[in-house]
Amino acid sequence: MATRVNGRDPKVEEHLRISRQFLRQAEREFARGDRLQASEKAWGAAAHAVKAVAQQRGWRHDGHRYLFEAIDKVYCETGDSEFLVLFKVANSLHTNFYENWQTDNLVQDGIERVEALLAKLEPLTA
Repeated sequence: MATRVNGRDPKVEEHLRISRQFLRQAEREFARGDRLQASEKAWGAAAHAVKAVAQQRGWRHDGHRYLFEAIDKVYCETGDSEFLVLFKVANSLHTNFYENWQTDNLVQDGIERVEALLAKLEPLTA
């Protein structure tokens, strides 16, 4: 059996670490003026946070479809529709990486909303 970290499965802890790292990178990329990389790093932060919750609960999380299913399960579990809204914002940032249609204000707001999503998801991994 793997050694638990902070009472968590080490894979859960790894997803949380990556999520926080990607959020910091998103903020740095945005400050440098690179909206595309900031968008993708923010998406990655959200995806890994969802993966952490899914891993903790034994849910599949190895693709976009399963991340959307996992966030829907989080909504069903908590009754908090903000999870759905925040995750859809994160997904729009992923799309922005390819399309580059979001303004600075939209990307900055998206990064802030991803930060809020992480703050809501992390306690669910305890």
